[in-house]
Amino acid sequence: MTHTPVDLSHIVPRDKAEILSQALPYIRKFHGKTLVIKYGGNAMTDPALQQDFAEDIVLLKLVGMNPIVVHGGGPQIDSALAKVGKKGSFIQGMRVTDEETMDVVEWVLAGEVQQDIVGLINAAGGKAVGLTGRDGGLIRARKLKLVDRDDPSKEHDVGQVGEIESIDPSVVKALQDDQFIPVISPIGFGAANESYNINADLVASKLAEVLKAEKLMLLTNIKGVLDKDGNLLTDLTARRIDELVADGTISGGMLPKIAGALDAAKSGVNTVHIVDGRVPHAMLLEILTDQAYGTMIRSH
Repeated sequence: MTHTPVDLSHIVPRDKAEILSQALPYIRKFHGKTLVIKYGGNAMTDPALQQDFAEDIVLLKLVGMNPIVVHGGGPQIDSALAKVGKKGSFIQGMRVTDEETMDVVEWVLAGEVQQDIVGLINAAGGKAVGLTGRDGGLIRARKLKLVDRDDPSKEHDVGQVGEIESIDPSVVKALQDDQFIPVISPIGFGAANESYNINADLVASKLAEVLKAEKLMLLTNIKGVLDKDGNLLTDLTARRIDELVADGTISGGMLPKIAGALDAAKSGVNTVHIVDGRVPHAMLLEILTDQAYGTMIRSH
């Protein structure tokens, strides 16, 4: 796939130099720091945005940061399920995963999607390595007990959907130290070696906590968290999030995203960002400029 370079000939050299030097304080600030990036949504399905994402990841690595990619794959799983005549169903934002669905989830995430991302990053000049939660005992999980939101005495059985028991980041650290870029599929394993499908936002959030990451970035299909009138909320605290959940402003698939983000912020990840993955190079703009490209979440 060829990438048409953007024509920047109208920018005079002095302005180009100025733009680059503006990034310097951010490069200095985040040098040697870990950034966990959840990659999903349009950024993952649009070829031009895929290319931008891969280039951004490689650039961050080359200027001395440690990006780690955790990817989702909802649309790809849905189309693979359709091919085998199954339709995905969801309860409270979680995919119901029976044994057959789990097989599909594994080959789509750990096979197709992960390898596409690894290939894109490598083609952009990086050294990416694909992992699942099994590799190096990375993600130990147990069956998720999904309590009904309205009736706490009721539980939903969502099949082989897992919650994270523990994360052993040693394989990720070893790869990072050797200049590799880890690309992680959100599949965990249980005590009896069974597989679990885990929400990718939660995996990214937990990994950021365990690695004491500087930033957690969740690339998504929306501008960020919006209020009832559709305006972007650029800065959210824990208290404000509770209010927005209570009045229904935050609902559906946004719930696990926000819950994970908030846990990470409370557990020492400096900043958590929900970023619009439809904006070309949104990740670079968020990290290397003072412009907000989404919603930042703080613990207090």
